[in-house]
Amino acid sequence: MIHGTRRRVLKGAAGLGVAAIIPSRLVSAQDLTAQEKELHAAAQKEGEVTWYTGQMQAEPSEAIGAAFTERYPGVKVNVVRSTSQVAFQRLSQDMRARVQQCDVFSSTDVSHLSFLKERGQLLDYKPANTDGLLDIVRQASDPDGFYFVTYLAPYLMGRRTDRVSDVDAPKSWTDLLDPRWKGQISIGHPGFSGAIGVWAVLMKKLHGPDYLRRLERNSPQIGRSSADPVTVLNSGERTIGAAMPSATTLLSISRGNPLKLIYPTDGTVIVPAPSGAIREAKNPNGAKLFMEFMTGPAYSTTVRKFFAESLRTDVPPPDGAEPLDKIKLLMASNEEVEKGVPEIREEWRDIFGV
Repeated sequence: MIHGTRRRVLKGAAGLGVAAIIPSRLVSAQDLTAQEKELHAAAQKEGEVTWYTGQMQAEPSEAIGAAFTERYPGVKVNVVRSTSQVAFQRLSQDMRARVQQCDVFSSTDVSHLSFLKERGQLLDYKPANTDGLLDIVRQASDPDGFYFVTYLAPYLMGRRTDRVSDVDAPKSWTDLLDPRWKGQISIGHPGFSGAIGVWAVLMKKLHGPDYLRRLERNSPQIGRSSADPVTVLNSGERTIGAAMPSATTLLSISRGNPLKLIYPTDGTVIVPAPSGAIREAKNPNGAKLFMEFMTGPAYSTTVRKFFAESLRTDVPPPDGAEPLDKIKLLMASNEEVEKGVPEIREEWRDIFGV
């Protein structure tokens, strides 16, 4: 686990103001790199690229696909969005049936990409645009160049502002264990969301092996996606969200919902979520081009509109988010994720009964 601040690990972003404006020429469809131009010409002959993703919700995922086609005319993106575990199951089924559907795979669970790499299912391709990525993004990507972080996701707590005051709200992950929150908490499920699996691994490491059993005593409502608590809090069914994605919550707040993020005093969980091109992709040039896009400035500019963290030094962080260099960060190592998440899924079902 890494405890630290963005100031220490994101030195590549030093000097970049939050209000900085990315030059429009960086995201212009006419301003393609030589690598992009070559791949675009080849990808136009293929005509499409299919993307299996569990990283963001449907709306930003579709916006990413549209932004890609705007930048690279003639190449359509088939967006297949689900939770990360479901996306991986679908890809695994495709591979067993020898059906080539997915060109690029994105997950919040790094063990998915490690598994695919070990079995020779990922394309050995390093996008030229990776040179502009933040230090933490490059460090969390595959050192051999088979997959790269395309979503840097903070997970924290949230509350309904009309029912839980700032004074009364939980301040730390251990506060969720207080009996006062019984029947008030909503959370996702590690069997569907890779991010929830990572969160649970870190909670056990940080607060002991009995953390989840103590949480169960407060009867949390278990959803699927890590974003489900946002929907549940918006509906008023529960008042406290656990392991909520910052981007989805801020987007909901921007649309007038009475929510507020809570940055836990014992650390905000950061999940670097990777993507990789499939080695036997039906549209290999489109797959490579999509990887160039996701590591380039146009992608970070697009997801920033949905309050996702920028991956690059030349695109500022989203509005409304707490600067990550001001808060304590928690991040699991790849080894902790690969070993711990499969174990936590079984333990979760045993503890929560779902």
